[in-house]
Amino acid sequence: MIIVTTETVPGKEIKELKGFVRGSTVQAKHIGKDIVAGLKTIIGGEISEYSELMEEARQSAINRMINEANKLGANAIVTVRFETSAVMQNASEIIAYGTAVVVE
Repeated sequence: MIIVTTETVPGKEIKELKGFVRGSTVQAKHIGKDIVAGLKTIIGGEISEYSELMEEARQSAINRMINEANKLGANAIVTVRFETSAVMQNASEIIAYGTAVVVE
């Protein structure tokens, strides 16, 4: 599956529009990682525990979006975007969305 943030795929022509696709996941903080992260806020630097958590969430949302595109018979997704929102304290939703197309 070709995934791009642009409206077109360089070197390819969009032959068919399949429609809007999205994938989402809600991730909550892990209490153990939260403790380690709290300690890191004292000394500064990247909070890698949260970076890893968010990367896993983004990948899960992308995979779900790809599954929707596959069901529609697409081989590419254009204009891909991400959004995130807090759904409750200590939990965030990550959404990946775009337009499923067939390119040649």
